[in-house]
This record gives sequence, structure tokens and C-alpha cells, in this order.
Amino acid sequence: MQQLLTITILFISIVSSASEPLSKDFDYKTTLKYSQDAIGNVIGDYILIDSNENPFGLKRNKPFVLSLVYTSCYHTCPMTTRNLAKVVKIAREVLGDDSFDVVTIGFDTQFDTPKTMRYFANQQGIEEINNWYYLSSDKNTIDALIKDLGFIFYPSPRGYDHIVQASVIDENGKVYRQVYGEVFDTPLLVEPLKQLILGQSKPNQPFLEDLISRVRFFCTTYDPNTDNYYFDYSLFVGMFIGASILLLTIFFVVKELKK
Repeated sequence: MQQLLTITILFISIVSSASEPLSKDFDYKTTLKYSQDAIGNVIGDYILIDSNENPFGLKRNKPFVLSLVYTSCYHTCPMTTRNLAKVVKIAREVLGDDSFDVVTIGFDTQFDTPKTMRYFANQQGIEEINNWYYLSSDKNTIDALIKDLGFIFYPSPRGYDHIVQASVIDENGKVYRQVYGEVFDTPLLVEPLKQLILGQSKPNQPFLEDLISRVRFFCTTYDPNTDNYYFDYSLFVGMFIGASILLLTIFFVVKELKK
């Protein structure tokens, strides 16, 4: 965990301009600690509004990735969202299209309406990605939600200063992992999703399905050269061959002893 935290800290990005100072209220270390301390929190069963102006409950009963943006941001939030889309596509290829959801929420309640959230998604070219939802809500709901997520933002001359954060939420609504940065290494997001989807037994899950999930978990391997995941069954093939050789050796030894 300490090693992962060290890696993620390197990818933290703050929404600010080099020519404009951060908000006087913003403190890097305090903001990061507040975010990390939220791991283990269970988010409330909030009802938000999707981009089609329909109610949307945050309790998904399966893992999901939650990111926070403000639609008037012209650089960092769009860049973060496009990179998140790239990693989501890689994760879906190996874990399945319906294995997890993605939720993007506009925290600027004055301007982040269903219409602007829909426009934001369209501008990033991700509106057609399945199981990705773009949500907005009232100030009270957003304030309660960001407290659960350990997210802080401050008004600044440019718009808002905030840590760039995507939260991995488990099927029970618990904050499982925080991932930071406009651009981050693919495994930082995929590995916790893989653990939640393949690495944990589900209640009342049939033995065979659980066994298949475990095998997929151990055989799903990241290749940094291609920035992709693939199934590597060589470990189990090697174990099978080794077990077969051992059994044959025991068989012949026993046979010779009987003689």
C-alpha cells in the first residue's frame, strides 16, 4: 500500500495556471491527506440527475469509477476525462463491458446542469461509451458527496483549484482506492478494479464461476510495452505439467516398489 501511495503521489495534478497563484486556502499536503483518509468511507445513497434529466442513484451494486469535474474548465478536466476514457477501454477489454460503471459528476452546481454535462461528454468524444453516466445535482447533495469522497475544491481566478482524483468504489458503495493525476499509469486504475471484479468471492457465487474468476485474476497480466492487458495461462500450464510429471514419478516408484 505504501508503495502504491508513493507512486500515486507522483501523478497528482492541481488545476491551476502557472501564471496564477493557487487559492490561499489550498494546501497540498492537507488536501492529499483528506483524500486518502476517505478510503473506506461508504458514500451515501444519493440521487443525482443524469444528462437526460432522469434521477440516478449512486448505489450501483457493482464497482464503479467516479470522477469529479467542472464543465467550464477548458484544459485539465477535459484532458483528465479523455485519459480516463482510454484506461476505461483497456479495463473493459479484459474485465468485460458490464463489469463496472463510470460516473462523471459536475461539482460546479451553478453551471454544471444536465445539458452542460451532456455537452461536456460530447466534446470529449465519450458520450457513446456504454455504462458511463454524466451527472449533476444541487449544492447540498454535492457537498455531502464530496465529503464522503475526500474531495476539496476552492474558487480561484481561473475557476477552481482541486486535486485531480478518480475514486474506485466497490459494489457496496465503499471508497476502495483513489487514483490521482491528469494522466496516470494504466495499472493504477485497472488493478483495483481487477481485484474487486475477479479477485473476491461473491455471495452465493457458484463454485465453478468463482474458480474461473480466480484463474482469470491470476492470469490477467499487464504488458507495459503495449500498455495493455492479456491472459497468460502459462503459469497454470506449467503447474499442470509439473503435477503430471510428479504423479507419473510417484506411480512408477510405487510400481517398482511393489515388484
